[in-house]
Amino acid sequence: MTGHSENASVSPPLWLLAELTYRCPLHCVFCYNPLNYAENRHELTTAQWIDVMRQARKLGAAQLGFSGGEPLLRDDLEELIGEGHLLGYYTNLITSGVGLTEARIAHMKELGLDHIQLSFQDSTKEMNDFLTSTKTFDLKSRVAKLIKQYDYPMVLNVVLHRYNLDHVGRIIEMAIEMDVEYLELANTQYYGWGLINRAHLLPTQEQLQRAEAIVNEYRAKAGNKLRILFVVPDYFEERPKACMNGWGSVFLAVTADGTALPCHAAKSLPGFDFPNVTQHSVHDIWHNSDAFNRYRGDAWMKEPCQTCPEKKKDFGGCRCQAYALTGDATNADPVCGKSAQHGALKNIVLQAHAEQKNAVMKNEIQPMLFRTDANSLRFASGLVSPIK
Repeated sequence: MTGHSENASVSPPLWLLAELTYRCPLHCVFCYNPLNYAENRHELTTAQWIDVMRQARKLGAAQLGFSGGEPLLRDDLEELIGEGHLLGYYTNLITSGVGLTEARIAHMKELGLDHIQLSFQDSTKEMNDFLTSTKTFDLKSRVAKLIKQYDYPMVLNVVLHRYNLDHVGRIIEMAIEMDVEYLELANTQYYGWGLINRAHLLPTQEQLQRAEAIVNEYRAKAGNKLRILFVVPDYFEERPKACMNGWGSVFLAVTADGTALPCHAAKSLPGFDFPNVTQHSVHDIWHNSDAFNRYRGDAWMKEPCQTCPEKKKDFGGCRCQAYALTGDATNADPVCGKSAQHGALKNIVLQAHAEQKNAVMKNEIQPMLFRTDANSLRFASGLVSPIK
């Protein structure tokens, strides 16, 4: 990895996300996995993953997440969990629950798995199964009981959007019945499949306001017994989020084929040659690669970010979102009220609602595109445009 000198001021990564596989039994319409994931089925071997984990731990990473796709589809998941525990990581399994049997969770407990995050798509079987194009609600409910049975903190994730925001009260009630300790209500962020289905998924401002009011009511009643995180979608904000706490700051993702990324959606950015752990050491990737250095610090920033007093807090927002909405990843995230494109972002919301309403009136609604191998291959072959 030539052409870059090591920057001694760069802090080590704290969070290693191992995206073990892009294979998944669910077909979620808001999945952040790449649109063309089916084009590449190559996955790192067990030995290669263990080597990555050891290198990242030596570099300073303390938290290790196993994700996908669905990580339970890897037969070596337990071996990787055991190795992560022995290396001293705090280990986290991020799962749909499909494939988590009592025998497997018991073994994972013995191996030292620290944390399981379970996803649901809605509080009702009908909507949960529709959004995933599967019949998994009952299975997920059984897995939730297993997680409690094996004395894990109950962490539930539900992605919110137009189709389920009005169910937020029932979702919280479901969480209470499951004895959930931590509920993450993560409004859809528009990358990957979420961006493709944006016109379907974008809620109205009124929906968001009602949902947030309901969340606050439950927060007041539940106190510390149920902690609720409500993440408002960027498109409705005036200030950008500190994406990944800054590019190349604390987060290192390694995809199924070994590509190292500074954020989940970084592959959507053009002009990058993202390094692979099969060709470069984790140390060199983190310290010396263009991919991790390009948007570190603030030297790359243009106005209004360069002279903004908030730049040390929000780091200019999300690079992937800036590119998706403006065509230039070095622009200010249009979520920011100071961005010249902020008004255009508001128009996207209004236009999406108007187009959807018009399509309903004319009975011309375009179907949502589910995350399937067939649709992924259509994107890879150019038969479908990645952005509508």
